Amino acid sequence: MAGRPAPCSPVRPVSPPLSGHFVIVPRKPRTRALAALLLVLWLASLWAVAALTQRWVAPELGETRRALDTLRLEHQDAVARLERSRERATVLNRSDQVSRAANQELQSLLAERDEEIAQLRADLAFYERLVGNSSQRQGLTVHSLSLDAGPGGAWNYTLTLTQNLKKAKVSKGEVTLRIDGVRAGKLDSLQWGDLLQDPKAKPLDFAFKYFQQLEGSVMVPPDFIPHRVWVLVKSDSGAVEQSFPWQAAQTQGA
Repeated sequence: MAGRPAPCSPVRPVSPPLSGHFVIVPRKPRTRALAALLLVLWLASLWAVAALTQRWVAPELGETRRALDTLRLEHQDAVARLERSRERATVLNRSDQVSRAANQELQSLLAERDEEIAQLRADLAFYERLVGNSSQRQGLTVHSLSLDAGPGGAWNYTLTLTQNLKKAKVSKGEVTLRIDGVRAGKLDSLQWGDLLQDPKAKPLDFAFKYFQQLEGSVMVPPDFIPHRVWVLVKSDSGAVEQSFPWQAAQTQGA
């Protein structure tokens, strides 16, 4: 019919996109240009910051590097000097040790020589008194007794008998020792058999014209405190008994 509008086709509703699918929307050219401009500005700011930093900081950084190099050289030189000082100290320490050892050895040698000289002088005085014309004539006598400590409670003794009669004949006889002291707070004595740990021990025999030295060893129990040593001499001309303080005998034998 005239004047009636033509019928329109029905509009179909647009269904929403399915879940899990991307919709690609084309980007506008203006957005790309803006992003490119921002990137250029950012790079330009980085370049400006780098330029300013190099301009302001570079001189001080160079000086710092030069100072660091100087400090490194000084450190190496100090380490080298320290190593040389340690080497010199080691050499001096070794030299000092050698000097001390040599000094101690020299002191020990001098002490031995002094002891030998003193012993030779004592021997010379002894012989002079024994054979000298001005010496007093004496019959059989105990000239000296010396004691020297040994291991396990043993004591080594050296006994010297003399006589200097003008017309001396050979004197013969026997000698024994006895030690007086204290044991368990009481006075006690060690007889010859006790000292040799043999009840049937035989006396020491002697035979001489001018002098003779007798040597041996005796045992002193650890619970016995010695005070005096007695030397008992029996000969064809009589008997002689003489005592020596224990400490004095040790000193004489030192």
